Parts: sequence; C-alpha cells; structure tokens
Amino acid sequence: MNYTVLVARILFSMVFIVNGLMGHFGSLDAMAGYADMKGVPLPQVAVVITGIMIVLGGLSILLGVYVRVGALLLVFFLVPTALIIHNFWTLEDEMARMNDMAHFMKDLALAGAAFLIWYFERKAGTFPLSVSLEKKVKSEM
Repeated sequence: MNYTVLVARILFSMVFIVNGLMGHFGSLDAMAGYADMKGVPLPQVAVVITGIMIVLGGLSILLGVYVRVGALLLVFFLVPTALIIHNFWTLEDEMARMNDMAHFMKDLALAGAAFLIWYFERKAGTFPLSVSLEKKVKSEM
C-alpha cells in the first residue's frame, strides 16, 4: 500500500514539475506571450511566479514535505489558470473553444485532486515514504 501512494504521488507531481521546468522556465518568452495575449498583467513575472508555485507544489507532494502547502499552491495556480487562461466561453472559434474547454476541465480536475491530497494528508497525517525534515532526537539514558 505504501508503494501505491508513492507511485500516485510520482504520477501526480510530475505533471507540475515537468510543466514548470520545461514550460514556464524552459519556454518563458512563449509562455509570457501567451499570458499577455490572454490579458494577464505583468505576464513574464506571472509566468515566473506560477512556475515557482507549480514546481514547489509538485516537489512537495513528490517528496511528502509540506504536502498541504504544496497542494494549496497547486490549487491556487490551477483555479485562476482555468478561469483566466482557459476561458473557453469567450472564444468564437469552435476548435479553439473545445481545446480551451478541455484544458479548463483538466485544470479543475487537477485542482480537485490537489485539494483531496491536502484533505487526506491533513486527516491521515504524513504520507508513507515521505522525506522527514524533523530532527531525530536521541533518547537520553
């Protein structure tokens, strides 16, 4: 069971780590241009900030460190992104509308999954096979 949770964490977190590193930072100018086209203020800064959010969120879930903070970073990235970047209801072109609707729904589904991770980690405690940041205290004899 512990390995199942670890595999799930790896699969979930890699979407954000790879997208942050390769998309937000690896294609910063292209991402900023797209964000600018969608009306995002200070698009380059927004892309850097959201890149940091998703990389840190993904790493926190992958490693099991500050999972609730990481999950909320992802929720706070995904919901505004769905509403601002994938606002399919504003598009006239049917193909573009269908594409943005798919991304909108994907972002909301991932936000729901991140929120579930936040909830279950809060209720059940630290995930199995997580990195511990607590100092080991030697018991005195």
